[in-house]
Amino acid sequence: MTIQIVTDSTCDLPAETIRELGITVLPLNIHIRDKAYLDGVDLSREEFYRQLPGYNPFPKTASPSPAGFERLYRRLAEEGAQAILSIHISESLSATVNEARIAAQQLVDLSVTVLDSTQLSLGTGFLVEKAARLVAAGHSVEEILAVLKEQMRRSYVFASLKTLEYLKRSGRMHTAVAHIGEILKIKPVLYMNQGKPVIHRTRTQKNATAQMLSWLEQYAPFERLAIVHAGIQEEAEALRETVRAYWPETDVPVVQITPVLGAHLGVGALGFACISKE
Repeated sequence: MTIQIVTDSTCDLPAETIRELGITVLPLNIHIRDKAYLDGVDLSREEFYRQLPGYNPFPKTASPSPAGFERLYRRLAEEGAQAILSIHISESLSATVNEARIAAQQLVDLSVTVLDSTQLSLGTGFLVEKAARLVAAGHSVEEILAVLKEQMRRSYVFASLKTLEYLKRSGRMHTAVAHIGEILKIKPVLYMNQGKPVIHRTRTQKNATAQMLSWLEQYAPFERLAIVHAGIQEEAEALRETVRAYWPETDVPVVQITPVLGAHLGVGALGFACISKE
């Protein structure tokens, strides 16, 4: 059976990995002033983060529509896909996976399985990559799902945020809570595992980094480990050097998160995506 892997642009997988494995990526939408952009297509990450602090009004993001998903699924079927596994950002963070489910229900003549990754950024991306490699190795959708669901349990994404302002302005956090955080100079750390986003509070950036390194020590050794950031390449590279001192045998790529995530997390978000070894 020919199985096609579909995901969305929040997965943050490198373009070469997407090409190599034949993964299909459906972009989310980002609206800046009166213009709409396809995430990861019409707007470079570097340009977006350079301009983000000055955008007024604040950028808005939107999931692909069910009709957009349905058109994509039908096109893939016409190109030879006999089954589709569609893996997306956690439903606790975005409506994307639910839009995909609505589309899948319309396709009675095509097997479409929609999976909530329970993650964001490379937490989703690592699942998508694993699925595509299992397809290449000849596994069935049922076999792939069993592997992915076990990997979800061992997948973590956590990142320190420079400010709560972006979450507040994007509507992802109650204004009063964000305001209190700013008054107290809290350095928030977003923690994500199995679909449950949690904000941990630290008082300084040094404490936020120490908290993240503590989690890394807890979850080591790693099957996969990467640094993710929003517009702060030099700081991300410096953090990689710190991590190498702890885990010199581990390859740690540095990935800039896509604009549709950066619009909510803000310039300066910095953290890790990792999978603990079994």
